[in-house]
Amino acid sequence: MRVSLIREAARLMAEEGIKDYFTAKRKAAQRLGAADTHNLPKNQEIQDALIEYQEVFGGAEHLAQLHELRREAVKAMELFERFRPRLVGPVLLGTADSSSGVQLHLFADTPETVLFFLMDRGIPFDPDERRLRFGKDGWAVLPVFRFMAGNTEVELTVFNENGLREAPRSEVHGRPMERASLNEVRSMIDGAEV
Repeated sequence: MRVSLIREAARLMAEEGIKDYFTAKRKAAQRLGAADTHNLPKNQEIQDALIEYQEVFGGAEHLAQLHELRREAVKAMELFERFRPRLVGPVLLGTADSSSGVQLHLFADTPETVLFFLMDRGIPFDPDERRLRFGKDGWAVLPVFRFMAGNTEVELTVFNENGLREAPRSEVHGRPMERASLNEVRSMIDGAEV
């Protein structure tokens, strides 16, 4: 049953665009007639199955989408280069799909620095907040700015200058979140083109 739950949750995330692991697990359990189960799979298990699912069923189309999103990430990272951007999330991890956006972490003295940067360039954006976990039990609410670059949503989470030293915890595995610099993302793209 556990393996079936993992596979169904991964399929739901891939085919229905569900982004939240808990939602995918609960929906998979309901579909498999195990709605009352408390033995749900770990997020890491579902992410691994999602990567496998996309490799098998997504094929060249998935790779092309991922490659295009990474190129969009490079453009956004170049625009925000002064804020030492780091790519995070599905575009970095390879689990992105056609509904995924580019998620960047930026580092500035104050969030207003990024706000004024967007305003000075005439980029319309939507402000928001994100609650992230640091260390074992620490939490912080950080400002987020979202805007559209063509057909791709770009999401900027703004950290203070010290935020570069400690990544928030991943919702997938609980360890520090994976981040990639501009040069690392360029290398990923160059490696895919070989």
